[in-house]
Amino acid sequence: MKKTIVIIPTYNEASNIPALASALWELDIPRLTILVVDDNSPDGTADVAEDLARAHPGYMYVLRRPAKMGLGTAYKDGFRRAFELGADIVVQMDADFSHSPSYIPQMFEYIDEYDCVVGSRYVEGGQLDERWGLGRFLLSWWANSVYTRLILGTKQRDTTAGFRMWRRETLEGMGLERIRSNGYDFQVELTYVAEKLGYRIKEIPIYFEDRRIGQSKMSNAVKIESALRVWDILWRHHRLSPADRMQPRLTPSRSGSST
Repeated sequence: MKKTIVIIPTYNEASNIPALASALWELDIPRLTILVVDDNSPDGTADVAEDLARAHPGYMYVLRRPAKMGLGTAYKDGFRRAFELGADIVVQMDADFSHSPSYIPQMFEYIDEYDCVVGSRYVEGGQLDERWGLGRFLLSWWANSVYTRLILGTKQRDTTAGFRMWRRETLEGMGLERIRSNGYDFQVELTYVAEKLGYRIKEIPIYFEDRRIGQSKMSNAVKIESALRVWDILWRHHRLSPADRMQPRLTPSRSGSST
């Protein structure tokens, strides 16, 4: 049975982690393990997660980082730790319930055929929270389905999607050292590199709920910076082809510690 590790980057998500962990474990997916990557949250998110890890040994791990160091490095550190823990399947998702765990079984229906399965807001059937205003919706739709795709030529419609299921060998073949983005453009770079290397990506429609608790960390300044960095992603990777895939490493499974 394949081991699935769900990576959840956190900053001030102490109120969400227990409920999200329960929802994931209630899916009854064998060997589903949670890895919280916390950037020294002042609200004690890592402490809450470590309490859960002690109560569920082998099914919850916590990776503490010394400061708020960015989404991209959080995921890269998380990917590497997941490999050490013996992950066969890696899931990316947010801590705020914008991504419903209920879609994960559907992702599993496609992961044997595809290299990555994406929970998408912008394919047919995808929906955004009704509380989003028209301006916010149009900005997000234009950035994902028009601007980024026009510049990079990507087929994926939701290029900044943060809800993804990967095969381990896909992430290793992409080469994490190639991915340099550290903000929300990290997801765009993953999309572009995966497509340039010829990996097969399946988008499934999801309902994207606005966060239930806490405040969004996506400011207008972050959105503008991410949009501008698309050009840097194009410049760095436009020559990639399937011949540039890296050989997956055969890393033995290790149980690891809870921190």
